Amino acid sequence: MENQEQGKQSFSKHLTQSEVRDRIIFFSYTDVAPFFEFQEGYLFFVNVTDSLGKAWTFIGTFYTNPEIGKYVSIKWPQFSSEKRLKANDEVIFTERPRRKGKAPWKKFKLVIKRKIRLFGQDIWGELKVN
Repeated sequence: MENQEQGKQSFSKHLTQSEVRDRIIFFSYTDVAPFFEFQEGYLFFVNVTDSLGKAWTFIGTFYTNPEIGKYVSIKWPQFSSEKRLKANDEVIFTERPRRKGKAPWKKFKLVIKRKIRLFGQDIWGELKVN
């Protein structure tokens, strides 16, 4: 998915109860193909900066399942625990430009949004937790 507002590439999803419980998220490869080259069983790092400017490194893995096709898992146990993520929270990974001379892998800004009810209306607010 492309973030039209800033012209940057991003991918996102709403967390499921099992993803929150297991502290791992899954993306169909079609959602992340613009960012990662598929290599079955290959482990890779996903470097992110959260909305408070704190750097995190997650571990991703590529898989193929005959019934669902190619997918990517991203493990983030410490982040998930510290941010107290909940089912239906939206996670948005937005690609950050690479700097010359820096690491060759991609870096992302990660924003978490949570639906809250305010004056009888559902709104999505950005989650900022230390």
